[in-house]
Amino acid sequence: MKLSLFLHMERASADDAQEKLYEEMMQLCEIADKGGLHAIWTGEHHGMNFTIAPNPFINLVDIAHRTQHVRLGTGTIIAPFTHPIRLAGEAAMTDIITNGRLELGIARGAYSYEYERLMPGMDAWGAGQRMRELVPAVKALWKGDYTHEGEFWNFPSTTSSPLPKQQPHPPIWVAARDPNSHEFAVKNGCNVQCTPLHQGEEEITRLITTFKTACREYSPDNPLKIMLLQHGYVAENEADAQQAAVELNRFYNYFGAWFKNQRPVHQGLLQPLTDEEIAANSYYSVEGMRNNLAIGTADEVTSRLKNYEAMGYDEYALWLDSGMTFERKKASLQRFIQHIVPEFH
Repeated sequence: MKLSLFLHMERASADDAQEKLYEEMMQLCEIADKGGLHAIWTGEHHGMNFTIAPNPFINLVDIAHRTQHVRLGTGTIIAPFTHPIRLAGEAAMTDIITNGRLELGIARGAYSYEYERLMPGMDAWGAGQRMRELVPAVKALWKGDYTHEGEFWNFPSTTSSPLPKQQPHPPIWVAARDPNSHEFAVKNGCNVQCTPLHQGEEEITRLITTFKTACREYSPDNPLKIMLLQHGYVAENEADAQQAAVELNRFYNYFGAWFKNQRPVHQGLLQPLTDEEIAANSYYSVEGMRNNLAIGTADEVTSRLKNYEAMGYDEYALWLDSGMTFERKKASLQRFIQHIVPEFH
């Protein structure tokens, strides 16, 4: 199982300097590359300081010039926000600039906050339908001279300009949770990205089982991969692990508030949650974070990841977004590289 890093620039306060936050993100990417991680993944989001990522291709090109070895992945492009011709060209140009290191992840998106601003009236179902039309269209544009007549896009014969460096094209990943999404990915020759969020082993098992079922049913021409994206923290001791569980519980409370899209937002920042509100939200808990996420000493985290490998996961992406300080993120990542990466080489 390959080990990777998943992260964004995140801003919790208007007092945080954006330039400093970006450079800290880049430092983490450089550490990951030097430490032998397989890939760095970063996604697309709009209008949210919680996750600052308006165009992942910009970030990946910068990361490419600061690193030597890591693969560079979009985790993920939000399908309804881009035209197939534009996505095919931008992804291909990124692949050229990064010398063939691009991994292209695509999703329907998740936040109604973004839908109502970029595509008013959009919902998850409509976004999913656009993703299902987008993926095969991008692949066809890379083949060339492709005419598209669809439900959402129509255009005459077109060839992506430029064409990607990797042939026939960069690996494509589809974010999937339900069986239909897994089936769509497999039928279209795409790898699968999945995240159980804060949920535990039952959900992690369900996701890999769903993927394997789709592979058995549709027999893809080439072997496909599945990646598990999950929060983790490699701790010095139990007290450190417990602090990480508290911090990630707070992160997920904010994640849930953004997802519900009911709380006031000012200058891209959600109205702060009180300690009382966090304590009253039974959907998330410190105990749940400690039990379900890859939090613990190096031995604990290694054991958990070995279990994921035995299940059949091909890649594990350590999700570093957490609201933690840069120093705590860096320390965890360095312990991850020192103690866990060697166990998977």
